[in-house]
Amino acid sequence: MSLLKVIVGSTNPVKISAVQTAMARLHPQLEIDCRGIKAPSGVPIQPITSKDTREGALNRAKYCKNQFNSEDEIDYFIAFEGGVDIFEDGPATFAYVAVLSSNQQSIGCSARLPLPLAIYNDLIEGTELGDVIDRRFHTHNIKQQGGAIGLLTNHGATRVSTYTEALILTMAPFLHPEQY
Repeated sequence: MSLLKVIVGSTNPVKISAVQTAMARLHPQLEIDCRGIKAPSGVPIQPITSKDTREGALNRAKYCKNQFNSEDEIDYFIAFEGGVDIFEDGPATFAYVAVLSSNQQSIGCSARLPLPLAIYNDLIEGTELGDVIDRRFHTHNIKQQGGAIGLLTNHGATRVSTYTEALILTMAPFLHPEQY
């Protein structure tokens, strides 16, 4: 069985699991070697704009790519950044995903989860979403579990499921490069 090597710009088990799941679905004939490394985002710990969120994901993926050389034969460098913003219908949380290979880049975004205004107001004060959710729902380290997504959807969706879907969609240019 051939090996697909992927570096994830995070040591968060949720993000690594999402990448492992997505790559296994997209490449069932391959063995997936998926490893996470700490990668700085270069943006605030809780991005509160779409622009900063996108930039954070891309910065993390680029950092990962810069840690390896061509002899390492890494197929993909993947990073997520979760953020919040105010949209036409109110505040929401979402994640950007950046995927880099040796010669290609694709950036995508997850679905948006509407947020209560009170939670958004806590976030613009500088608190990270996971910490706000932990405080309001009396949970512990929710960001490495189902996240706000899991709690606010009664676990109908989770961070893993949302990140997996976003990554699968973002991989389209790699799966059909002749069309892009």
